[in-house]
Amino acid sequence: MDNNNPQVIVVNNPAVYTSPKSRIVALLLCFFLGILGGHCFYVGKAGIGILYLFTGGLCGLGVIIDFIRILAGTYTDGNSLPIRNW
Repeated sequence: MDNNNPQVIVVNNPAVYTSPKSRIVALLLCFFLGILGGHCFYVGKAGIGILYLFTGGLCGLGVIIDFIRILAGTYTDGNSLPIRNW
């Protein structure tokens, strides 16, 4: 084995690369406080949260998109990690 070639270790455990934030909490915050950016602040996206706060959740359209993304499981936290399942 050549020492100049580093070995790559693949980890198949989804808990290693998911956010500690809960998907159900993000979904509820999006539903009840989405226009105020509550779900964005929860997952660590303060910049987007402030934008939602001052624009009414991008006139509600951003909230609807985020709600669908949270349901689909494609919404990420501030570190670009997918939020954990229910």
